[in-house]
Amino acid sequence: MTSSNNQTNPCYASATTLAAEIRRGERSPVAVVDAFLDRIERVNPKINAYVTVCAESAREAAREAERAVERGDDLGPLHGIPVAIKDLNSVAGVRTTFGSPAFANHVPEQDDIVVSRLREAGAIILGKTNTPEFGRKTKTDNPVFGASGNPWDPSRTTGGSSGGSAAAVAAGLAPIALGSDAAGSIRIPSSACGVFGLLPDFGRVPAGPVRSDAFQDLLPYTFLGPIARTVSDAALMIETIAGPDIADPNGLPAPTGSYRDAAASAPDIADLQIGYSPDFGDFAVSKTVLETVESALDDLSAAGATVEEVKIPFKRNWEERHDAIEWILQSRYVGLYENLKQDSGIDLLRIDEPITPEVRSRIRAGLELDTTTLSRARRRRTAVYDAITGVLDDVDVLVTPTLGRTAFDLDVDSPTVDGESVHRMHGWTLTWPLNLSGHPAASIPVGFDDSGLPIGMQVVGSRLRDREVISASAAIEETIPWENSYPPKAIEGDG
Repeated sequence: MTSSNNQTNPCYASATTLAAEIRRGERSPVAVVDAFLDRIERVNPKINAYVTVCAESAREAAREAERAVERGDDLGPLHGIPVAIKDLNSVAGVRTTFGSPAFANHVPEQDDIVVSRLREAGAIILGKTNTPEFGRKTKTDNPVFGASGNPWDPSRTTGGSSGGSAAAVAAGLAPIALGSDAAGSIRIPSSACGVFGLLPDFGRVPAGPVRSDAFQDLLPYTFLGPIARTVSDAALMIETIAGPDIADPNGLPAPTGSYRDAAASAPDIADLQIGYSPDFGDFAVSKTVLETVESALDDLSAAGATVEEVKIPFKRNWEERHDAIEWILQSRYVGLYENLKQDSGIDLLRIDEPITPEVRSRIRAGLELDTTTLSRARRRRTAVYDAITGVLDDVDVLVTPTLGRTAFDLDVDSPTVDGESVHRMHGWTLTWPLNLSGHPAASIPVGFDDSGLPIGMQVVGSRLRDREVISASAAIEETIPWENSYPPKAIEGDG
């Protein structure tokens, strides 16, 4: 692990710093983009974070960004800032595969809304990042591009499904990246790769345009959000992409306050009341993860924060709650299946392409669901929501480990937690209950295990209070800074 920063190198500079320097004419957008593209060429073969690199269009956009600075144009908040886009989000004119052989040559004609907003804010798209097929798994590999390796140890997983985005940010291949999250897909790889990932309020960032089923993101709550090295960078990104869009019926009204102000004016740590659940009710968590998270909480307590252990009053056990998210995910995949048949003419159950078995099995299971089962899932979601909301009535934020263990080997399909067998997809991730409930959350780096793999802490806020999650995260970041922790230089091929 490296803990020093070369101030002349933009690849580990914060997006906030880069944006300010570009606006003042102190940095050239062309030089910034060239530096990232050069680093991608050198490092990406080691970790497979990017699956498509838009070198030519990024350089042209950088030249135009530089001309705009020279002309004295009004500049957007992300003017000249490179950004990575998860390969589940459409970018007009750029191959967007969803990690699926069925879409290996798919080139959309229209940007997703969130991509359009990033462009309008002045961001420059570097490329598309790896994801499991249709975001299906909590580790990042697919039949088209293979697996992404963790920058801290390329033989280990990045987590998923935004694993390529988290790896790109951690490895200095992008200052900020877009992720999406239906069961932890922003927070899992952020924890595994040692970066900051934000789950904003559901509906804060519009989805789509999706016209076949504009309500699909309710099953379960699916979020779009930033992955970044710092809280302020995540705040900068979320501020540019938040706000309603008429195409998204789930959209919240425009935020009433600034996310950047929330990050910049973090509360005094002594004013922060933290409720701590070591296992988020009844998850398996390794001794190393618990010790690291609790050491971080000791540091926060020593700095003046109030930290008290809380019990989450879940009415049902882990398996019964997990059934709820499995059922609604199955329903979601039936929706995906029907949408793709209608919009593209591709039938995932009939084509000969080597589709990920879990994708087909989830579709088939969903086709057998009945309305009684879905009604049962909704009642269990309600109980999860009530339990988490009840705890948050008495504290500013709830914190838990993000994951029950650190990143495992790429060839492992059934990870264990301290030797204990757990559900291979969701047993080691303490993230999916929030996709049932819809509470905003973040994953914050808080330390490393003995082999140098990152460990994250999940910070959960009350519904409609994602700005408070950013404020609390910024206060924690001031006490336990992580910005200057970098993966080993061995990934660059010269060490």
